[in-house]
Amino acid sequence: MSDNFDRRRNDRRERRQQRWETKMEFGGGSSNVWTGIFILLIGVAALIRVSVPDLPHWLFSWKMFLIALGLFLGFKHGFKGPAWFILILLGSAFILRDMYPELPIRQYVWPSILVLVGAVMILRPKRSPWECNDNQKKKNQDSSGIEEATILDEKHNFKEDYIDSTSIFSGSKKIIISKNFKGGDVVTIFGGTELDFSQADLLKPVTLEITTIFGGTKLIIPSNWEIKSEAVMIFGGIEDKRRMQTITGQPEKTLILKGTVLFGGIEIKSY
Repeated sequence: MSDNFDRRRNDRRERRQQRWETKMEFGGGSSNVWTGIFILLIGVAALIRVSVPDLPHWLFSWKMFLIALGLFLGFKHGFKGPAWFILILLGSAFILRDMYPELPIRQYVWPSILVLVGAVMILRPKRSPWECNDNQKKKNQDSSGIEEATILDEKHNFKEDYIDSTSIFSGSKKIIISKNFKGGDVVTIFGGTELDFSQADLLKPVTLEITTIFGGTKLIIPSNWEIKSEAVMIFGGIEDKRRMQTITGQPEKTLILKGTVLFGGIEIKSY
């Protein structure tokens, strides 16, 4: 039975790797396309607001911005993960409150949040005991023997080749101790994310897709890694505070940052 679980786990890992490599090969530039479309639509909405002042005020409010942001993230990530749904739900709830002030929407907010949290906890993928035991053994091994990505976060220890992190109105802190990190997706909206790569290593250039909107992302990265930023910065920025060392001539130790930073920032540090 243990062999069956190992085989299924390896199959899942290979499928995730194939999806990520396919995304980077054929859709690596689509992030800028979706960002451009999003900005274009915001500009069009602003022009319509000026040209047609009789339209409802909520149509151009920050609530509608949350809905638009949710749709943007949904299309960009194939409607995977909870981020897009949460933003659309929040924006819709506030708009309904403005449109129908007589409805007692506020008293349903917290019960609805509890229902959603419970549903996510029930429906999210579960790990088998064999995976937990395998991760515990892997954590106790010497780091030089680790061949694939091992990510430690504040609550769980789990083994992954890629990182997939979403923080909305919250914070997240993860420690990667991989000797073969291969990239991933990081979404931070109205929150903060910290990724510690100080114990990690790269065998080839990898891509980290970062979406930061009204939030901050901190990357703790060895000073001998080369950082190439291809992210779109809109009222945001990226700051490299590492103490630079002599270039080692190792092009494989290159981390490529892609994605979108809107009213936020990416901070790069090293210990």
